[in-house]
Amino acid sequence: MADEAKAKGNAAFSAGRFEEAAGHFSDAIALAPGNHVLYSNRSAALASIHRYSDALADAKKTVELKPDWAKGYSRLGAAHLGLGDAASSIAAYEKGLALDPSNQGLKDGLMFQGPELWSKIAADPATRAYLEQPDFMQMLREVQRNPSSLNMYLSDPRMMQVLSLMLNIKIQRGEDSDLPQTSSPPPPQQQQKQEQPETKAREMEPEPEPEPMEVSDEEKERKDRKAAAQKEKEAGNASYKKKDFETAIQHYTKALELDDEDISYLTNRAAVFIEMGKYDECIKDCDKAVERGRELRADFKMVARALTRKGTALAKLAKNSKDYDIAIETFQKALTEHRNPDTLKRLNEAEKAKKDLEQQEYYDPKVADEEREKGNEMFKQQKYPEAIKHYNEALRRNPKDVKVYSNRAACYTKLGAMPEGLKDAEKCIELDPTFSKGYTRKGAIQFFMKEHEKAMETYQAGLKHDPNNQELLDGIRRCIEQINKANRGDISQEDLQEKQSKAMQDPEIQGILTDPIMRQVLMDFQENPSAAQHHLKDPGVAQKIQKLINAGIVQTR
Repeated sequence: MADEAKAKGNAAFSAGRFEEAAGHFSDAIALAPGNHVLYSNRSAALASIHRYSDALADAKKTVELKPDWAKGYSRLGAAHLGLGDAASSIAAYEKGLALDPSNQGLKDGLMFQGPELWSKIAADPATRAYLEQPDFMQMLREVQRNPSSLNMYLSDPRMMQVLSLMLNIKIQRGEDSDLPQTSSPPPPQQQQKQEQPETKAREMEPEPEPEPMEVSDEEKERKDRKAAAQKEKEAGNASYKKKDFETAIQHYTKALELDDEDISYLTNRAAVFIEMGKYDECIKDCDKAVERGRELRADFKMVARALTRKGTALAKLAKNSKDYDIAIETFQKALTEHRNPDTLKRLNEAEKAKKDLEQQEYYDPKVADEEREKGNEMFKQQKYPEAIKHYNEALRRNPKDVKVYSNRAACYTKLGAMPEGLKDAEKCIELDPTFSKGYTRKGAIQFFMKEHEKAMETYQAGLKHDPNNQELLDGIRRCIEQINKANRGDISQEDLQEKQSKAMQDPEIQGILTDPIMRQVLMDFQENPSAAQHHLKDPGVAQKIQKLINAGIVQTR
């Protein structure tokens, strides 16, 4: 039990939650009051939150229980230093070094104490300017307060410079040259003689090995736990691929117990819960991952992943609860963290599911018929805007009623809203290709827009389903009359220009006019009539020429 509390304390200490760590170490001490390591760890945690008096008491207890343990004196020195008692701090470090002369932590603690530190830094031209740099001063005070933190700052060249100053050594770099300068080089023979003994001396002299920096027990244990957690994660991933979800959960849970600074263990476990249908458990893990990720300032992609998996679980639950709003909101939050295509796809699916559900809940054919009849009454009274309102409601109640689309198209035509009417007529044909009224509505609108050729094509398409429909037949007759009239030139120049302008906006007409073969055909019509007649024997060319004639682009006299 004491070991478990100690492990929790170490995990909290590594995560920087020193107050929590001190609490866990207190629990462990209650179970094992004679364990000197527990007092030492709690002393470190208390010193980290500047409770130096309490840290000193624990350090003294550590030394009392284990007087031959050098690290106890390191804790004692750090606590004295925190209370401003430099003399007692130095005495503690010296006692520890007497027990363990090679202890680097004690050496560092002693080296960075006392007034000579500041005087040496100020006296050296290479380091003097550092005393005016706030970040360096903060770094140095941290090392004084906690000598074991020196390892964290050795990557800073300023700290390396101060370290070399205090150790009275010169740290060389690859580009530095430390060779003595001579006024003139010696003769080659003499130089060779001089180099031989020097070379032998260098071969005989062993290269100095770098002195290893001490890694604290807490740091070593932290690294070991992280490595063990990664192994558990890998084992969990393997189980997940095998669809052995229970075993995967166990591995991810163990990884979390070992290391709570990696939220991927939570998001992975959440993914397993989704596969198992345990959506509430998934949501809890995702919430924890987001909260912990914010605390750790984790990669925004990891936070987005947690939110996406939460949204997925909420969307699954919405199939029963019928509430997609919270899932949609969660996906939107995920996209603000990281715009991932998979998240966007899931958002679109949730929004579509919500829309389909609303339509399904609102669907009522009986009410739709009532609204359609009300719209018909308004149409008879020539109250077209009011009729459209009723038809709109009818379509919300029954979005697949072709009669309503047809009636609304008639209203739009009366109001001169031809594009809207055309859209409704085309919807009629889409929903029911055999609905003749859809073709008559569409043809009438195209005829009104002076697109006579297109109108004729629409009427002809309707006749394929209803060959004897008189309205469709009359429509074709009217179109032929207008096309022939235009071909004879029996329309005003203004109408002809309008017709040609609309035709030029037709992609099919544009394609014919930009076709090199058709351009040659049209040129032959003007310059070589006999060649033009030969071209007309080709059915494809003849059809395109007829289309240009019908559109008013080519005129026959």
